[in-house]
Amino acid sequence: MRRRLAIVVMCVASLAASGRALAHHSFAAEFDENKPLKMTGTVTKVEWTNPHIWFFMDVKNPDGSVVNWGFEMASPSQLLRQGWKNNSMKIGDQVTVEAKGARDGSNHANAQNVTLNATGQRLFGGPPPGQQ
Repeated sequence: MRRRLAIVVMCVASLAASGRALAHHSFAAEFDENKPLKMTGTVTKVEWTNPHIWFFMDVKNPDGSVVNWGFEMASPSQLLRQGWKNNSMKIGDQVTVEAKGARDGSNHANAQNVTLNATGQRLFGGPPPGQQ
């Protein structure tokens, strides 16, 4: 009975570990270095979770329509080491983002630089918050 339980526990642990590994991806697998984007919008959501922080913002198109974009950044631990806090970017903030677009053409990108429009403070891609 113990042997069977040990096998079940090992199987469950293996499945759990493989799910995490599959969730993490390389930059090149999802984003295209040759698809530079620069856009300004209003932050609508910030997901401070592993393996990467994501934030979402509404971007107004030239025709007046609004599209919600999602931007991937580094992991929470990397940003914490750079001086970020989980409230460095808030819902409602106006930001300008320089990013690399998704390979599949979706409204997702990898943020390279993020700047708060109200203060000009570079949150990501430059000195940590508070060290400008």
